[in-house]
This record gives sequence, C-alpha cells and structure tokens, in this order.
Amino acid sequence: MNPAGPGYQIGVAGASSLLGQELLRVLHDRAFPVARLVNFEAGLEEPDLPVVDLDSSLETEVASEAVPATELDFIFLAEAPSAASGLSPLLEPALEAARLSAPDRASRCAVIDMAGALGDPAEGAAAAILRIPFLERTATGAQPAPHARLFTSMHPAAIALSALALRLGARLPLKSLTAQILSPVSDMGPRGIDELQKQTTSLLTFQKIPQRVFGAQLAFNLLAHWGGKPDSRRAETECRIRTQVGQYLAGRVPLPALKIIQAPVFYSLAFSLYVETVQPASPEAFEAALAGEHIHVRRRGESAPSPVQAAGSGDILVDNVAKDAGHPTGAWIWAAVDNIRLAAENAVEIAQSLTKR
Repeated sequence: MNPAGPGYQIGVAGASSLLGQELLRVLHDRAFPVARLVNFEAGLEEPDLPVVDLDSSLETEVASEAVPATELDFIFLAEAPSAASGLSPLLEPALEAARLSAPDRASRCAVIDMAGALGDPAEGAAAAILRIPFLERTATGAQPAPHARLFTSMHPAAIALSALALRLGARLPLKSLTAQILSPVSDMGPRGIDELQKQTTSLLTFQKIPQRVFGAQLAFNLLAHWGGKPDSRRAETECRIRTQVGQYLAGRVPLPALKIIQAPVFYSLAFSLYVETVQPASPEAFEAALAGEHIHVRRRGESAPSPVQAAGSGDILVDNVAKDAGHPTGAWIWAAVDNIRLAAENAVEIAQSLTKR
C-alpha cells in the first residue's frame, strides 16, 4: 500500500473516545505519516467530515465536502456504535469494499476495528482477520491473507492472553490454562471512570453513591456481576475475549478458561494466569519462554507489576513465575498491561504492517 501523497489519508470513527484519543497519540508518537486525518463520528448526518488536528506541526486540511471513504488509506473504528445512531453511513462504501478484499484501486482502504464495532461474525457480522503484528513477526503468529483489507485489532485482554499462551506453547507443551481478568473501568469509557470517581468521593464524604453504570458499589470493592446479576455488556465483553482468543489460537495451544472480575481501578487490566504443563518445568523455563517483544518479565527481587506501573506502556509486564506448591506441573503468572495503550499500539502496528506491502 502506497500513500497517495506525502502521507496516508486516515479516517477515525470515535476519535473523541478514550481509545480514539489514545490512537491519535500513538500515531503521533510513532511518527506515522499522516497526510489527512478525517473524523467519522457515529450517526453523522452532515456531509462535511472535519479533519482532526493531530498535531500543530502536521499540515491539516478541513474538508468542505464529503470525503469518499473508499479513497482513504486506513479507517480505524475506535468506538462501538450505539443502538440509536450506529456507524456513520458514510463508512458503508469503505466497509463493503473491505469485505470484498479485492486488490483493485476502488478498495484500497483498509478497515481496522479496535472496539468490536463490526459485531460478532457468529451473528452475521462481517468476518475480519484477527491481527497481533508483534506475534506475526515470529513463528508464533498467523500470517494474514495478502489482499485482506478488513481487520480486527483484538481486545487487549485477548491480545495479552494469546501472546502469553503462544509464547509458552512454543517452548513448553501445555495441558491447560485458566485466567482471571481484573478489568478496569476505562473499558466502559468515560461513564465508567466518572462513576467510580464519584463513588469514591461519595463514600469518603458519607454521601449516597451513584450506581447507574455498575448497579452496585464498585469503589473499594470487587464485582463478579454488576448490580448483583449478570450484565449483558460485561457478558458480551467476556464472550468477545473468549471468541477472539479461541479463533487466534486456532487449536495451537489449549483454550484458556477465563473469568472477568470488575476491579475498582481506572486504567490497566491485570490478570492471574494458571498454567499446567505436560511435564514439570522450572520457573526459569517459563520466564525464558515468555520474554520477547512486548512482554517484559520482571527480574527476581523486583516488585510485582501493578496496573499503576503498567499505565502508559503497551508492554505486558509479567511478574517472576511462581510454581504451585501442590501441583508439580502447575505455575502461576501475574501480569498487568495498559488496556487502552495496548489496543491503540496494536491497531497502529496493523496499519504499519500494511504500509510495507
């Protein structure tokens, strides 16, 4: 894929979301060559597509008329559409061209879904190729079709679990994996962050706490369900992670059993992974298998990684591996990663890999 001018023409659906804002920061930090940045907001009815000012040093142009989406080089879907507005209808021609995956000029635009905006393929949504570029640079990652143009940048928990499982499985025969994910409120967007902040302040001042988002007290607490019962959005997220991990692993290693716990933290997800190998293996063997690009294993004597320490980095921070005292083939792995940063970096790396075609 070659840029039409001195850079690539990029569209972003949901540029004002947490994920969209982080995407713009990563594009800037990595000096991605952007000639034009177009903001597609969900439910947009006006024909004009305002260009987002990514950086004052970047020459931008405000569109005075509709920009044909098929003429863009990349479109990032950084926010799931609401039931009321849906995705902007201006995106439909590019989405349809991307679904066809034809190598002609009319479908040059690549669409990268970062937020599950395209829905579940099992429910009739368009099938997109799952990508984790840093794994694809080694033997552990699957290679995309040469003319594919519709991609999914997986949920950050799915990226982290897939990376750990494949790194381990490449060097240690695995019997089973079980993961408990401590999910941050930033996964819910600004409304989740706002409610946790207000709950914390209200509890400290002995006021009634708001519960519109979580349906229960989350501050200074942990929730297996929202409001004392299974919540549809949380169940959808858990299903999305499980489905993506299963599709990406494709039977190469055992599918992890997983459970999401809502944690009272703003940013960064953490998870505890229990791994059972076929034969006993030392902690050093586990750590040697894990170490590599985007996975940083703490040295002995260093403190365990936390969500606070992980914030701002796309690296998966892994504590030194602890063997299970009661199971000779079992080991515990504690890890943390900035969910928003990892998702944005993975999406940009997908785009960067496409520029090398």
